[in-house]
Amino acid sequence: MTLHLAVALDGAGWHPAAWREHGLTARSIFSARHWAAQVVEAERGLLDFVTFEDGFGLQSTLPDGPDDRTDQVRGRFDAVLLAARLAPLTSRIGLVPTATTTHTEPFHVAVGIATLDHVSGGRAGWRPQVSPRAGDARHFGRKEIPPLATLLNRPGGADLAAFPHVRELFAEAADAVEVARRLWDSWEDDAEIRDVATGRFVDRDRLHAVDFSGPHFSVKGPSITPRPPQGQPVVTALAHSRLPYEFAASSADVVYVTPQSAEDARAIVGEVRELSAELKIFADLLVVLGPDAARRKARLDELDGAELRSDALVFTGTVKELADLLLEWRRAGIEGFRLRPGAVPYDLRQIARGLTTELRARGAFRRSYEAATLRGLLGLPRPASRYAHAR
Repeated sequence: MTLHLAVALDGAGWHPAAWREHGLTARSIFSARHWAAQVVEAERGLLDFVTFEDGFGLQSTLPDGPDDRTDQVRGRFDAVLLAARLAPLTSRIGLVPTATTTHTEPFHVAVGIATLDHVSGGRAGWRPQVSPRAGDARHFGRKEIPPLATLLNRPGGADLAAFPHVRELFAEAADAVEVARRLWDSWEDDAEIRDVATGRFVDRDRLHAVDFSGPHFSVKGPSITPRPPQGQPVVTALAHSRLPYEFAASSADVVYVTPQSAEDARAIVGEVRELSAELKIFADLLVVLGPDAARRKARLDELDGAELRSDALVFTGTVKELADLLLEWRRAGIEGFRLRPGAVPYDLRQIARGLTTELRARGAFRRSYEAATLRGLLGLPRPASRYAHAR
C-alpha cells in the first residue's frame, strides 16, 4: 500500500528559530517567491498536498494573546489567498489552506475554497479551525470568549473540550462545514449552459437554495460560484482528543492525529475507527532531518533559548530512520502523514527528495501522480450534488 504524504508549511518552518537557519534569507518569508519555492519542491517530490497555517492572532508563546518576544517570526499571510496565488505554479499537488470557522462566515469560506478548486483544476482542500482565544475574539467584537489562560489555570483545565464554550465552537464549526458543503452542491454540474446561439448561460432549475437554518447560521444560497471541479473539495481537520475526533468524523474527509508512539497510534486509530470507517487517518510529525539533525536541532534550540516542544512528536534523525518509523506506524493503521519541516528549505528538501526516494525503494510511495485532483490522489470518489438527486 502506498503511503500518503503531505507537508505543513508555516513561515520559515516549525522550529521557532528556523528563520535564523543557514540557507534561508529571512527577508524572503513574506514573499511569493519563498512560498512558491516550497510548494514546487513538494510537488517535485510527488507529495499529495501541502497545508498552509492561519489564525486570527499573532504567533505567541502564551496560550492567549500576544507575547513580547522579538526573536521569533510574527505575522503570516491569509492562507486561502496564498493558496490561490500558488495554484497556477503547480499542476498536481493539493493545496489545503486553514480558515477559521469561529469568526468567519461560511458563505465567504465556501466561495473562497470553491474558487481555489477552480483555479487549481480540482486540487483544493480546507482545514476548518476553531478559535477559542479571547484575544482573537477581540479583533471582531461579536463573541464573548473567556480568557484561555484563566481556564487553563483551573484544576483539570488542560482539556479544553471540558469547557462548554469550546464544545459550542466545535458545534459551530460542524455547522459551518455543512453550510459550505451545501453551497458547493448548490450548482449542479450541468447548471452552466453557455450557449451563445440561444443566449442561455445558465439553467436556473439547476441552481438551488440551500436553506440552511441552525443555531449558528442562517444561509439561503445558492453560492455565487459554480460547482467546484471536485464536487466537494477535501475537508481536513487536526484532532488531539475525543471532541475533535467527533468533529472530524462528522465533517471531514481526512483527520490529522498526533500519536507519540506506534502503540499510541494504534489506540488512536481504534478510537477514530469507532466513529468513522471512511475517514482517512494521517499522523502529524514535526521533523528535523539529515545526518546532522541532532546538531542542527541543538543549535536552533540554543538560539531560541528552549528545547523544541510541539503537540506532535518531534522526530530528529535521518530519512532512513524516519521511513522506518512511518512504516511501523502504517502497520498500526495510519494511512498517511503530514510532516512539519523544522526548518525550510533544508528539511523540506530532505522530505521531498530523500524520504520519498527511501520510501520508493521500499515500494511504499508513488513514482508518478496517479490523478489530477486531490480527491483522486487520496482515493476519494467525486460525489454528485445532493440537489441533483433531489430534483
